[in-house]
Amino acid sequence: QVQLVESGGGLVQPGGSLRLSCAASGISYSIAAMGWFRQAPGKEREYVAEITSGGTSYVDFVKGRFTISRDNANDMVYLQMNSLKPEDTAVYYCNADVWMSSTTRRNYWGQGTQVTVSS
Repeated sequence: QVQLVESGGGLVQPGGSLRLSCAASGISYSIAAMGWFRQAPGKEREYVAEITSGGTSYVDFVKGRFTISRDNANDMVYLQMNSLKPEDTAVYYCNADVWMSSTTRRNYWGQGTQVTVSS
């Protein structure tokens, strides 16, 4: 059974940095893509960044501040967040697109980790 577990959230002052980690387990075939989404109070969940074998992509409002990276050997994905702003406050969710076989692909979510940017 595939599980995603996030860590690294917390309280940080504006302008500070945090590094989120996501560990995937139960991968029996391969991971097609891993990414991060976030959900602020009263708002819908929104896309933040993604990494595949072809490269990385980011939503405009985090470009230049956030960096996504992946450790393929250990099925980990990271989100380095710099120059944090109060509007970055949200629950951050790890997401993975997983190949279960050569023809079957499923999507999974982690439980989320809280990031609060406040002075």
